Amino acid sequence: MCGIVGYLGKKSVVPVILESLQTLEYRGYDSAGVAFLEQDCLNVYKASGKLNNLRSRLPVELFQKNGHSRHLGIGHTRWATHGAPNDETPHPHVSCDGNIALIHNGIVENFGELREELTRKGHIFHSKTDTECVVHLIEDLAKTETDFLKVLQQVTRRLVGAYALVIIDKRHPDKLYGVRNHAPLVVGIGDDELFLGSDVVALVEHTNQVSYLQNEEIVELSPEGVKVINFNGQPVEPLVEKISTGNLAVDKKGFKHFMLKEIYEQPDVLRNSLSMRLLSPEEPIQLFDEAADAKINEIERVYVVACGTSYNAGLVGRYFIEELVRIPVEVEAAGEFRYRNPLVDEKTLVIGISQSGETADTITALRQCVNKGAKVLAITNREDSTIARESHFVLPVRAGIEVSVCATKSFAAQVTVLYLLGIYLAERRQQSSPELLKSLKVGLQRLPVLVENVLHTSEEIQTLAKKYGNVRDLIFIARGINYPVALEGALKLKEISYIHAEGYSASELKHGPIAMLDPSIPVIAILTDGIVYDKMISNCQEAKARDAQVIAVNSGPMPEDVRDTFEDAVFIPQLEEMLSPILTVIPLQLLAYHIAEYLGKDVDQPRNLAKSVTVE
Repeated sequence: MCGIVGYLGKKSVVPVILESLQTLEYRGYDSAGVAFLEQDCLNVYKASGKLNNLRSRLPVELFQKNGHSRHLGIGHTRWATHGAPNDETPHPHVSCDGNIALIHNGIVENFGELREELTRKGHIFHSKTDTECVVHLIEDLAKTETDFLKVLQQVTRRLVGAYALVIIDKRHPDKLYGVRNHAPLVVGIGDDELFLGSDVVALVEHTNQVSYLQNEEIVELSPEGVKVINFNGQPVEPLVEKISTGNLAVDKKGFKHFMLKEIYEQPDVLRNSLSMRLLSPEEPIQLFDEAADAKINEIERVYVVACGTSYNAGLVGRYFIEELVRIPVEVEAAGEFRYRNPLVDEKTLVIGISQSGETADTITALRQCVNKGAKVLAITNREDSTIARESHFVLPVRAGIEVSVCATKSFAAQVTVLYLLGIYLAERRQQSSPELLKSLKVGLQRLPVLVENVLHTSEEIQTLAKKYGNVRDLIFIARGINYPVALEGALKLKEISYIHAEGYSASELKHGPIAMLDPSIPVIAILTDGIVYDKMISNCQEAKARDAQVIAVNSGPMPEDVRDTFEDAVFIPQLEEMLSPILTVIPLQLLAYHIAEYLGKDVDQPRNLAKSVTVE
């Protein structure tokens, strides 16, 4: 989850490193640090907190872009796994002899025993991080081996866990080293300069030529070029790709926060997701080539594995696919799935959903399913990610880079792709009437404009945010296909406002949660035209009878005889109920945003969170 960057070239290293780290700060912002070589000295600067704290500690002369004596360096922005964020725990960590500096993304699971062993040998530790044991281990092994690549091979035999490492050694002043083991690491190749990064986003300002390291590979960057070996020491020919930088731009475009910009981008995101897939309501949806069609049409059941917002999107997909295709769909949190022995086989389609494509639990779960013979489909926002590279089939959601830690537009894009998948399967299996499928395709084509209409409620929701922004608890309720939206609304509010919120099926309200209700706990109810509308009204009246303030997110006009049930209401356009989650979620996204803004919270970088969860 941490952001890591390395640079070797002719430019002054500190400005390059800091600019790149700025693009990666969404991956972690507990602390930051840089290390660079200047003549024969290894210089290290660290600071707890955000990147600006580090920037303020650096001498002004380091920002001079013509400082060619500083051409090799590494930088890190951290999301803490071991050791509380302070001035000692930031990376880079340095060996006792002062020669080696190292940064790390991931977790070293056996760091405790390594620390004990290295302490007995006389190594002095300055932090409680798992990372520090790695730099001391490298130092220890380098005492008897002068070939640094062989040293790194020996290191990989000792480490247990998922990790990406970037290392510099002042005894090798023109070389930059990287190690990848189940954590992303990308090589950037520019004009007389080379880069390492945990995400290609960090490199796009400098080059569009990249090489993605594969698992169990070590790279040495030098003026002679890029040298890659695997953990057994065998040479590997790096595959260099040209990337498109258009969708990787990081710009607020006049909005105060990335989250608000990304909420407002959703109409265009939906258009991108539908483009070239839904050509007209009369034509079948095309998602795969003929070979993939044949394999996917053999499936008899579906598993969806995901985490967080992607999990909630998967729940929407379950309702939709089961209804249209009439095959069983199970949705499970990837972190639970990976430790079971799930019943999957060659007749199972396992769908892994991950915005970043680097979610550690989801990747591990999919690998287990591949080993069991299942067909694996990745739904991701990053076609260059691990999940995309290791799956049999890929459906990119085409949402563009999402910077805010709080996922918004990626949820809408994931749900849209699941809708397309459901219709695609239903058309080939002929399990739903052509009239229904045509109606759904017409509804999908209408969605971008309807979302634009819902976004016009932002000022109205801002007023509600001020009214309810000081509550300590809040409950979201819904039924049917909008139940996952209640979960997502609660998640958004918790993530960025730190208000305790829970999402429930309204049918479960009287089976326990209703005991909590009183005038201090608002209840937000999602009501859409459909078979459970009247039941939802009854559930809301039960909450009202307990003196709760009930707020409706309602599609279409509300019957006169029930209006006094609700303290407030937000109205959204009417749409086929199965497609309504993309509309009902937007008021909840806006409410979470405006409450967090009203409370003065850090909207884009909430405490304790990171955008890309690359550790378990």
